[in-house]
Amino acid sequence: MKVTPYSENCGAVVSELQLATLDDNQLAELRAVFAEYGLLFFRDQDLPPQEHLRFAQRFGTIVVNKFFKTSEESPLIAEVRKEKDQQTNIGGGWHTDHSYDEIPALGSILVARTLPTSGGNTQFANLAAAYDAMPDDLKKRIEGLRAIHSNKHLYGENGLYRLTDLASQLGGMDRVGDATHPVVIRHPESGRKVLYVNPGHTIQFEDWDFAESRKLLDELYMHVAQPQFTCSFNWLPGSVTFWDNRCTWHQADNDYQGQMRLMHRITLQGSELAAA
Repeated sequence: MKVTPYSENCGAVVSELQLATLDDNQLAELRAVFAEYGLLFFRDQDLPPQEHLRFAQRFGTIVVNKFFKTSEESPLIAEVRKEKDQQTNIGGGWHTDHSYDEIPALGSILVARTLPTSGGNTQFANLAAAYDAMPDDLKKRIEGLRAIHSNKHLYGENGLYRLTDLASQLGGMDRVGDATHPVVIRHPESGRKVLYVNPGHTIQFEDWDFAESRKLLDELYMHVAQPQFTCSFNWLPGSVTFWDNRCTWHQADNDYQGQMRLMHRITLQGSELAAA
């Protein structure tokens, strides 16, 4: 197994390894690499749906997304699909998967199935590196805060996605809800402090006025979105990404109109987040 940093603060490329044929020692090594980087990229993988499932189950417990349609191959694999005639894509803004759940997801494993001829990159951000580089006065302002995360504004009856051409692909409107988490968490594996808010799902700080919450949240988002904490991954046939939802953001570029893009995603169950 060879591990090469993808950029200074954002992810690593793992090569000389096939996820479908990992032995136990390689799996243990991969766990350590995942804890260190929180974002792993793989190329030239032979990972059909059943091997995608097997790898995920070896790494953790699968949790099914409440809203995405599942693949024909398995009810445990979610489809991230955009048809040729659709204008809106899923995940087109910065977000963290499942932060709206009381027990947020550990991570997501995304496999390329059908790709456009160009475009369709996924961007990522490192929330641990962003926290480390935060000015001390900003760290003090968010110390001890908790924030409310929600999915109602996206998947609810009058949510954003329900008003787009993605509506036919979504379900689970009766399962929307909120969750509250610490703004700064202690990552359960790496031990690093991590900023745990995101533009897609974080609504406001607990017991704060909405407008004042938005002002501080926007300041945090601007800090994280700086180039030194972000990177962009270009998908190729055989590409796989595995990201830690507890310390990353991601967003999917929507720059391939008139072409289809289909990805298979498996999400792994996490644990309750503890304040740093």
